[in-house]
Amino acid sequence: MARVLHVFRAPKRHAAMEELASAEVVADKGLQGCAHARPGGKRQVLLVDAETLGVFQLQPGLTRENVTTEGLDVNGLAIGQRLRLGEVELEVSAVCDPCEQIEALRAGLQAEMQGRRGMLCRVVKGGTLQRGDGIELEEKSLMESRSEQ
Repeated sequence: MARVLHVFRAPKRHAAMEELASAEVVADKGLQGCAHARPGGKRQVLLVDAETLGVFQLQPGLTRENVTTEGLDVNGLAIGQRLRLGEVELEVSAVCDPCEQIEALRAGLQAEMQGRRGMLCRVVKGGTLQRGDGIELEEKSLMESRSEQ
């Protein structure tokens, strides 16, 4: 089963990410206390899977993700896909393109990670997010029936 391996937030923009055992996630905003949490934005939570970090020999948190997952192909998620992490519900909103901060980690890494830096999500339902929480993908048929309502 897929699970939350790490939870991070940026206490200030460009500051080092801090790892948390748990965090409050606010609907339509992001992680409480994170400098990148923004109401109404598509970039509220960044998911990256540990398997991708392993390919690039990167430690969790270095790519500035909020959630490091295990057992979930984050880069294979579709825009609009909903997933539940513990009691928190997210909707995938955009591919996260690698930026100059990724290039600063190692020369050439920005190009290598193109299409593999993770997915940005918006928070549909807030709650407490904890290290070790299970991750469930919402069935597509359930997503489609909700959009028809």
